[in-house]
Amino acid sequence: IARAVVMQPDLILADEPTGNLDPERSIELIELFKTINYQGTTVLVATHDRMLIEAQPARTLVLDRGRLVADGFGVPR
Repeated sequence: IARAVVMQPDLILADEPTGNLDPERSIELIELFKTINYQGTTVLVATHDRMLIEAQPARTLVLDRGRLVADGFGVPR
């Protein structure tokens, strides 16, 4: 992550960044991404962890078999 943010990119793509982390470290990582986002970098997180995403007040895009099925805040159930 440090290598990704050191040059202050416009965009960070994070594919399953919390996949092998315990719940506490997952929350810390998402908080770090939020800080990076507040500093001006767009952060796109791809994950299957619905509970992690539902806890975040952020725009959420839901894909099903490669098609966009929802766009908004929170994840439809």
